[in-house]
Amino acid sequence: MAEKAPNLYDSFIIDGIQQPLTPAGLLQECTLPGALPEQTAGGTVADETVDIAPTPFDFKDGEIDAYAEAVAALPRPPFPLPFAGPVTKARVAKALLDAVWMGGHFRLGDLTLKADWRWNFGAIGNGAAFYASVEAAAEYIDALGLRLSEIRTSGGPCSVSFKATTTAEEEAPDEEESLIRELPFRTANPRISRRRRCPATIQGEASDWLIYIPLDTCDYRLGGSLLAAATGARRGTAPDIGDADYFIDGYEVIRELVEDGIVKAGATVLEGGLMAALRGMAATHGAEITVNDICRACGGELQVRVLFGEVPGVVIQIADIDYDYVDAELLLQDIAYYPLGHPVPLTPGVSVLSGGNSITGILESLMNSLEGED
Repeated sequence: MAEKAPNLYDSFIIDGIQQPLTPAGLLQECTLPGALPEQTAGGTVADETVDIAPTPFDFKDGEIDAYAEAVAALPRPPFPLPFAGPVTKARVAKALLDAVWMGGHFRLGDLTLKADWRWNFGAIGNGAAFYASVEAAAEYIDALGLRLSEIRTSGGPCSVSFKATTTAEEEAPDEEESLIRELPFRTANPRISRRRRCPATIQGEASDWLIYIPLDTCDYRLGGSLLAAATGARRGTAPDIGDADYFIDGYEVIRELVEDGIVKAGATVLEGGLMAALRGMAATHGAEITVNDICRACGGELQVRVLFGEVPGVVIQIADIDYDYVDAELLLQDIAYYPLGHPVPLTPGVSVLSGGNSITGILESLMNSLEGED
């Protein structure tokens, strides 16, 4: 294929099948007026999908520390093109979760997203991956009830990123936007600050709790993950992210806890998985954790999948006195959560306890009933 930058108005033929919509057509329903670049004459992109066989990885729980070091030492890896769809959905979720920690007053429905695709069609599979990425973004953003306020495309190494911001209020909304504003999860005068409301690092109170809240009901899989990139593993299956209703409900609870000052520290879980998020939080004060509850609730899942599977979620630190309140708020929305353990003051790093009794079986029956990708 010729190396060219993407044009949202290109027509795509993938695996010999003419796609019914251009990328701009896919994005139309989840895009605010004026967000799409001005229409230009589009060409035709003919490409083939590069499939990856869903072969299981041979990772071992006994090597968790080594895997964590390998992920931490990994230079920025190339975009995992065979997993363009799921990874794009994950990056949408990450942009929204990165905003949940910020100051101001807003709810999920007050946010819009800016999208930036940097791509080239210089190799077989790149064009098909771009189309899959745009299609996945449009599907997930629309399911979340959100809109794109800006879309950029340019040439370069393949990548996609998103940034969340509040909806512009300068112009009077049209009829469609009026309907959107009447939906739940919106506020009258949203505002967002780029300063965090809570720290990103563990605070040194040994009695506090570290709580993990996954925000999708998909299974833990390692395809397209940083662990796969760090170890040279090319195959596998990516997490089937897409339970928008579950994400919305969980997001609103977390945002309220942040605004109410209940969250003493918090971090987004995505790239590198739960382990990377915890290590990022544990620069000054560390943590001793167990993921036994999660493994049991997921039908005996391996620790390595739970720790490095890139399922969108958060880790929060709360005071022991607030535990029952947080428990009630999450249970009210049927959101599964897992107490991981406690901070270890002035001892950086994360220790994963492999044996002993698990902390508690929170919502085990709920997680056992949730649908995964298999």
